[in-house]
Amino acid sequence: MNWLTKLERKYGRICIPNLISILVGAQILVYAVELFVNQYISLYLSLNRTALLVGQLWRVITFVFVPFSGGGPLSVVLGIYFTWFIGSALENEWGDFRFNLYILLGMVGAVAACLLTGYADTYCLSLSLLLAFAMLYPEVQVLLFFVIPIRVKYFGLFAGALWLLSFLGAGAAGKLNYLLCMVNFLVFFGPQAWRSVRAWVRREQWKRKNRR
Repeated sequence: MNWLTKLERKYGRICIPNLISILVGAQILVYAVELFVNQYISLYLSLNRTALLVGQLWRVITFVFVPFSGGGPLSVVLGIYFTWFIGSALENEWGDFRFNLYILLGMVGAVAACLLTGYADTYCLSLSLLLAFAMLYPEVQVLLFFVIPIRVKYFGLFAGALWLLSFLGAGAAGKLNYLLCMVNFLVFFGPQAWRSVRAWVRREQWKRKNRR
């Protein structure tokens, strides 16, 4: 990542310290407002192509304050906690500048996906944090549902496989959406992931050859 080092040396002071705490704090606030004050607040903060085109530009930032939800309140709370846990580890590993850049690339990709395909949310941004964590700390164990111990690499493989299946099953616009929303992971880890896949393919080919 020589280009990252050069960027950090030149622009390293231009970053927001403790960004993950700010993002998670904002998500908690938005969810609390949604529960107790205005259940439609997320509609005014999330990405929407029509709204962006009529000048509601605050959405290019505020959409990351809307917690991704795949279910009920428990799902949201677990998602926010996991985002904080993973984001804090990445922020400590990379430092403020690189973590800021990773989040910024994910946001830019999501906004571009929204403008080009009509839709984007924080799903892929959350997924990109998980996959980055799995690439850096594959052997770390986490407790799934606070009970089942599982190594992060398996969690990452499962989440990545679900993303790949969704990508393959989507139409042209959907594929573009999925790629743009994961641009931060592809920029940071694409070459490394490709080398890992190629190495795995070669190992499997070698094993099959020696079984004959």
